[in-house]
Amino acid sequence: MRNARAHVPKTQQSMVAAALRQAFLQPDRAQASAMLRHVADQLRQKWPKLAAFIDDSESDVLSYLDFPEQHRSKLHSTNPLERLNKEVKRRADVVGIFPNEAAIIRLIGAVLLEQNATCGKRICMSAALQWNFGAGTSNK
Repeated sequence: MRNARAHVPKTQQSMVAAALRQAFLQPDRAQASAMLRHVADQLRQKWPKLAAFIDDSESDVLSYLDFPEQHRSKLHSTNPLERLNKEVKRRADVVGIFPNEAAIIRLIGAVLLEQNATCGKRICMSAALQWNFGAGTSNK
């Protein structure tokens, strides 16, 4: 979204952002893609670079819609990735100076394994709750 807004004047950025946001509110990829193309076509005459940017990035920005709906809220945002990078930086700052490249790789690997275990537990718990308490299932 930030990259798209860079192609228009500051006074028009909120309007463009609102138009693009409509594509992300669609329930499936086909409708989101159609909406994104519609927005690009509407903006093409006034901002051809923006329309070309939207056309080029369509498959990338809508790729999160290929995943199950319960995972989409985590995938459409870069917040988890930013949180992971922040945790790696925090751990690296504690160590200060690394003796060699292998030490850095070990630290980052340990942080990634820890995050994977934490995330894996959340996904397993979520799946178990859906299985146990989902519609039409019983807990015997």
